[in-house]
Amino acid sequence: MLLYSPSEDRLFQQPELALDPWSWRWQPLAEALPSDADEISAEDAVRQVYGMARCRRLPVAIIGPKQAEAYQLQSAEQLGAALASLGVPVLCGGKLGIMEAAARGAHNAGGLTIGILPDTEWQAANDYISLPLATGIRSARNYVVAGSALALVAVGGHYGTITEAAFGLNFGKPVIGLHDAPQIDGVHHVGSVEEAIEALLPILLHLPRPS
Repeated sequence: MLLYSPSEDRLFQQPELALDPWSWRWQPLAEALPSDADEISAEDAVRQVYGMARCRRLPVAIIGPKQAEAYQLQSAEQLGAALASLGVPVLCGGKLGIMEAAARGAHNAGGLTIGILPDTEWQAANDYISLPLATGIRSARNYVVAGSALALVAVGGHYGTITEAAFGLNFGKPVIGLHDAPQIDGVHHVGSVEEAIEALLPILLHLPRPS
């Protein structure tokens, strides 16, 4: 059960654990629970924690191909908007297709969008990237995208997406697949944007992953 105290602006997990969102560790609670600590949903908990002044806002990567179907682009945009509504930064490759759709959804919802560009010029980013990082490392940026994200969501995908998903799994990152995402052992496939967000919530809160 998750509990939130407005007076202390802290998130708690029974039995008697408190979250430090700077180190993202659940720590034993040395004192009694605040009297105003009340049950909160995982979605609202993410929104509260990511809105705290002292919180390291770890991004979720949305990965996918430059050439994508209309329904895939729509879902990527919805996914970006949903993450932004929770206060979660969206990380992507910064270019076209699924990357642009995800960034557009997040940007239009007021979220932070981060683009790890293969180019040497930040101007190569799509119009919805608020933090363009020009690496100049070409396709090796897939390694950086996977390593920089708390979790990855693949929407569709071809060879580049396969490498990003594989790198993510190799790093021990959760990888969620949507709409014909790569069929790789370890990818958790879901059927909708809503299911993807539901799968991300415990990851965003660093709750224990099911064995």
